[in-house]
Amino acid sequence: MSKEDLIKERLQADMKSAMRTQDKERLSIIRFVLAAIKRQEIDQRTELTDQQVLEVLEKLVKQHQDSISQYEHAGRKELAEKERFELSVVETYMPKSLSNLEIDSLVQEAISSAKATSIRDMGKVIQYIKTHAKGRIDMQVVSQKVKTQLS
Repeated sequence: MSKEDLIKERLQADMKSAMRTQDKERLSIIRFVLAAIKRQEIDQRTELTDQQVLEVLEKLVKQHQDSISQYEHAGRKELAEKERFELSVVETYMPKSLSNLEIDSLVQEAISSAKATSIRDMGKVIQYIKTHAKGRIDMQVVSQKVKTQLS
């Protein structure tokens, strides 16, 4: 099994470790992540798969990124730093991101696979990329690259 197959187990183990070392900041964000996962499980009345846990983590990453930009815009540096730390903790449970070269290669592969010829085919290309790089790619970057390629 790869490390992304055991996200919840890693979170539980890291929570115990943070409790032992009395790392209160890290413990707090890990508990927050576990609570978000548990909330989804209760809402869906089922245990989440690793793919679904990954989706919860992606939402949390987006929320932290939004908060960072809002705090920076408002001149609240200390709150932005706290959000950055929390974001870094959440990102440790995400799969390794693709490099720019790998993203470019995936975009080319998606365009040829979807037989895309114009910007109208962008949806097919994006869908292909989402299924092949879930959680390892920033879709805003991908969208921009696909637009450039298809224009």
